[in-house]
Amino acid sequence: MAYVLGFFAADGNMSIHSNGGKYIEFTSCDRNILEKIRRLLGSNHKISSRKGSGNRNKSFRIQIGSKEIFSNLLKLGMIPAKSLILKFPNIPDGYTGDFIRGYFDGDGNVSVGKYWRKDRLKWQWELSSRFTSGSKTFLEKLWKTLKPFCSGGYIYKKNRGFELVFSRHDSLALSNLMYHNTQTDLCLGRKYNRFQKGFSKLNLGT
Repeated sequence: MAYVLGFFAADGNMSIHSNGGKYIEFTSCDRNILEKIRRLLGSNHKISSRKGSGNRNKSFRIQIGSKEIFSNLLKLGMIPAKSLILKFPNIPDGYTGDFIRGYFDGDGNVSVGKYWRKDRLKWQWELSSRFTSGSKTFLEKLWKTLKPFCSGGYIYKKNRGFELVFSRHDSLALSNLMYHNTQTDLCLGRKYNRFQKGFSKLNLGT
């Protein structure tokens, strides 16, 4: 459930309808992860789809009406219209990696590619990972939480939000923290595989 909370912090929404009903919803371009979350929540609600416009991919959504879950999320620090004011919740010891993996699957990215090293006159593989949020406060607390694992990192403003970025060695430490229990299969495989590709290209042990 720490993973589910992390994913919700990134790609979840809370709303109160005019009839007093309280709803939560998850959105993602990956239907498979929503099916896993639905199963964990014991839900049989329909997963709907929406065709993307322009360069946007097709997206999926599940909406669940539950006053109990809504109330629990409030207690955990989640709020409606949270994008710009989200705060990092208190996560019990032992579940930090799961929460962060959930958030990363929603609003995280890992990049692997070559760039030209002018000082060495050759192409070199590079790896970086980043978290995105409209709330700088959230990213600052996330960065502080990762300090025992990642020695570097930096936050910068991008468009209407912020990014917390880590270089190759900190990305390795981040990956080890997030995927410490990958046997649960509760992660986006494409992001996990991109980490593994980067570590292989850079000869970084896991």
